[in-house]
Amino acid sequence: MVWDWHLSFLSASTSNLPCWLVEEFVVTTECSPCSNFQAKTTPECGPTGYVEKITCSSSKRIEFKSCRSALMEQHLFWKFEGAVVFVALIFACLVIIRQRQLDRKALEKVRKQIESI
Repeated sequence: MVWDWHLSFLSASTSNLPCWLVEEFVVTTECSPCSNFQAKTTPECGPTGYVEKITCSSSKRIEFKSCRSALMEQHLFWKFEGAVVFVALIFACLVIIRQRQLDRKALEKVRKQIESI
């Protein structure tokens, strides 16, 4: 009984879903940046700023799908790499500073031991 309700809920909710989520599709236009007009009128442009035009196989509906371009991914990758290098340099500097402090303390301890003899 509960399962039947779940199936009816699932079938009702899939009608609201984009066709590319529930059936196979063909990419008609490759991933490209949204124009100013598309950015204002097409909600799929919102998440990434890129969109591709698709045609669903069985329903033959033409829809837009948000996508991530290779150029954008490359740009984000290099931003991430830059941030990692920056953080690594900061921690390397902190390690060097701490090592110098410890060396000074050790030298001071040895100096005091030599003076006490």
